[in-house]
Amino acid sequence: MSGLPFRRRFALGVTISAWLAAGAFAAEQPSEIPAWLKSHVGDGAGQIAPVVLQRARALYLRKVAAGVVKNPCYFAMDATRPSDGGLGKRFYEICEADQSFRAMSAGHGSGRNIKGAVNFANGKECAKNFGNALDSNLTTGGAYVTAETKSSFKGYFHNAGKQESVLMRSFVQFEGEGETANARERAIGGHPAVVLKGIHYRSMARSPYANVNGCVPVGTLVDYASGRSNGCTSWARSDAEKIIPLLEEPTTVYIYPESQDIKAVAQAVSPRRSLSSSSPYWNAFCLRQIGAPKFWAREVLEPILARFHRDPEPEASPAPTCKP
Repeated sequence: MSGLPFRRRFALGVTISAWLAAGAFAAEQPSEIPAWLKSHVGDGAGQIAPVVLQRARALYLRKVAAGVVKNPCYFAMDATRPSDGGLGKRFYEICEADQSFRAMSAGHGSGRNIKGAVNFANGKECAKNFGNALDSNLTTGGAYVTAETKSSFKGYFHNAGKQESVLMRSFVQFEGEGETANARERAIGGHPAVVLKGIHYRSMARSPYANVNGCVPVGTLVDYASGRSNGCTSWARSDAEKIIPLLEEPTTVYIYPESQDIKAVAQAVSPRRSLSSSSPYWNAFCLRQIGAPKFWAREVLEPILARFHRDPEPEASPAPTCKP
């Protein structure tokens, strides 16, 4: 926990000690939301839906009680909300030790459209398709615990001042359980929503990132903070700079919806039925956009994807050469 501010480390120790002394972990119910946090609960812009907070908080308390997590903050995402616009802040940072709450934007999984076989692609604004299959690029709702963070060189680009900059992108690996248990196998985690497009190779032999031919990738920096990912949780660069340091100490990330929620909502909006106050939660704006959500289980989707999977790359691909 050395990377966390002292104030948060101290407050966390006091809070956990108090909970343990009172036996609060055994008695804590997901509905027992602290008074200061209740003002952030709701369907409005910058708020978190009750069911999302309840599950995220229950997951966090369970992992803290088990000794898996000591971080004073936990995170949640509501992937039923739109990715941009007034309701686009759907990723939440909750730090009960210092009574802070912050809502941010985040991308959802793009899915794929395999022509002639199956189409489970998602639009930019609202996610209709979810799943946990390899190579599906879909978001999987459920419980995660953050693991290691790795930074990798992506290439060079010209910044706003027309100067050459290096893009080093950090990636926080998630570990899952249940339907999210293959998170590491799928390389699911969190990272800034930036990528280099239009990459070409330039001679830069003195660069520490040059390949054996003395070449480095150069491209145009693209920010897709309000767009789609390959199934990971992607954040705006400014938000990622604040989130990733908090994850030096493992913590929980809960993503809504899970498969049972998706199936329940799909059944509730079937032609013979309509949503009521007792229906499962889904953001109303996105539900109007998508009609009904769908969960693609890996045992259903992976055999289809296997038939259309691209040929594996050669074991020893030659290093790219520089363009003249």
